[in-house]
Amino acid sequence: MTTNTNTITADAAGTWQLGDLTVNRLGFGAMRIPGREHAVEVLRTALDLGVNHIDSAAFYFSPLSSANELINRALRPYPDGLVLTTKVGPGRDPSGAFLPEARPEQLRGQVEENLRQLGRDHLDVVNLRIGTGLDRGAGSLADRFGALADLQREGLVRHLGISNVGPEHLAEARAIAPVVCVQNQYGLQARREDDALLAECGRLGIAFVPFFAIASGEEHPEVAAVARARGVTPAQVRLAWTLAKGPNVLAIPGTGDPAHLVQNVAAAGLELSDEEFARLDSI
Repeated sequence: MTTNTNTITADAAGTWQLGDLTVNRLGFGAMRIPGREHAVEVLRTALDLGVNHIDSAAFYFSPLSSANELINRALRPYPDGLVLTTKVGPGRDPSGAFLPEARPEQLRGQVEENLRQLGRDHLDVVNLRIGTGLDRGAGSLADRFGALADLQREGLVRHLGISNVGPEHLAEARAIAPVVCVQNQYGLQARREDDALLAECGRLGIAFVPFFAIASGEEHPEVAAVARARGVTPAQVRLAWTLAKGPNVLAIPGTGDPAHLVQNVAAAGLELSDEEFARLDSI
């Protein structure tokens, strides 16, 4: 896809630093693309629209394809400046069933599998995801995060993050190695208890990266009202609110539909008024 001069691109939302890597704050989540007819087109269009931060994982796969392998097929040789973020911790067997969380000694194999699928000699950012499903991880992550820090020292991983965590995990991880991002479920009506963690990440210069930021079920009347008044979609309003929560907040909406991708990226240019933001933030 070739964009025209009227197309809003991902850089409209500004940038953030993941360590020494500069990314546009509006990125792309690859979880939804396995098995989608237009997956390769969507990935290439995302780059045409200025997306330079793609979030993926080896355990994002369908019976016929995997997110990492689709990224490899669509985008390799990778352009300069493209940041690929992956995550380890969970695993799935060939049937798709989730396995118990990886032990520290198993994380090397998970990192190497991401490397093979993506065709890279190192990973830009690796998030240690703890817990199962959407249940918040509990207990110490020190041994597992320490194992990833060892791989970072070997040069297999450039930067580290954590996912599905609480404030105690951030403090524990930072005592072991620098943390460039925290990736949690968070949205206008989801896990708002993480407002404080988001703010703490901002104070520390750490990116806060919500997943499922636009999932809503039945749309809230206030979101629908703002969307109607602005002539945009409710999903765009939710993304605009997400980005307005702080300069350290990155958005990684995912889709397998090229038209939805264009809409999602266009949210980078949607600035809420103070009144609109306050109305939404109070939901």
